[in-house]
Amino acid sequence: MAVDPARDVIAFGERLLALLDQGSFVATYKYAVLVGLMDLCLEKADRHGVAPDSVTTRQLAEKVIELYWPQTAEFRGRTLKQNSGRQARILSGIIAFREALPDPSVPLQRARREAPARFERLARDVEWTLILMPLPRLQVVGGHTVSLVYEIGWDVSIERSRREVREQQRTGRGSFDNQIRFLPSVGDHLVKLNGLLRPLIHRAWTAMVAQLNDLDESRLERFLFGVDRVQLAAVRPGLTDLQHGRCFYCQSRVLRDAEVDHFIPWARYPDNGIENLVVADKRCNAAKRDFLAAAPHVGNWRRRNESRLTALAELAREAEWERHPEDTLGVARSLYLRLPAVTRLWCGGTEFANADPARLREILG
Repeated sequence: MAVDPARDVIAFGERLLALLDQGSFVATYKYAVLVGLMDLCLEKADRHGVAPDSVTTRQLAEKVIELYWPQTAEFRGRTLKQNSGRQARILSGIIAFREALPDPSVPLQRARREAPARFERLARDVEWTLILMPLPRLQVVGGHTVSLVYEIGWDVSIERSRREVREQQRTGRGSFDNQIRFLPSVGDHLVKLNGLLRPLIHRAWTAMVAQLNDLDESRLERFLFGVDRVQLAAVRPGLTDLQHGRCFYCQSRVLRDAEVDHFIPWARYPDNGIENLVVADKRCNAAKRDFLAAAPHVGNWRRRNESRLTALAELAREAEWERHPEDTLGVARSLYLRLPAVTRLWCGGTEFANADPARLREILG
């Protein structure tokens, strides 16, 4: 009997949520690993929107640092615990890296640029922690490994092979295999379920941190994952000039009411890269909300990013802003190139149109 793809995806999602509920964990690493793997599947998609077959432990380490970076800022005068005992090792490493910076409040992209050697040590230490603990333990339930998401070439005994791991980290060669290989269709499933799994994992993550720190969940979730903490004003004038003072969506003049919008909605994927930012008037920004924009807007966005590549790079440099155009494009492909034709996409105001898969493939391919 043929397997119904929709039921297969749903079954995977249900098993993954059950794994989160049933696994035994004392830190929030399981959430960071799963969100990190979802993000990498989005970012590393090929030109057809197909998720990668594997990612490396180094790629995951950098993604985990990115996820935890805003969470190591102080919340109500203290740094939140994310472990049932002492502070989780990864969090402690990031905090130590922050505190050694002249300005601990700077964005990660700038911190990495200002202290490259220290960041490299942090990334290697985080990678080793992931290799040692959450990756071989995430899929263990009741003492048995449940192969659901990925396969790796090591188990909990990897602690005895620290030298081999260091050699691989230092030279990119050696006997240690740092690949995290997704099981068949898993990368595709993670991309398809991103919009559903991400808020559920965020909520579970928030609940665990709230319990560990005796905090109110709703305010904590805004701190951990909310876009309102991101200061977008630094790039608003430059983006406004780039768009000749007009709203990206309706082309009306924008002056003091200009707002910076995440073209790929933050709720779908948290991307502050300059290529994902546009200026919109208040009416369009409020109407678009967390909807995916329709094909004409996607076409304009892709053309802007290609034709104004140098200007965007210069704006990012002057504002000391992050940019990763290939990852941003990979996320767009992952989200758009698998939409069924019946998906409603935002055109403007209260108007929506069905997705046009052929047109979207032409734009993003």
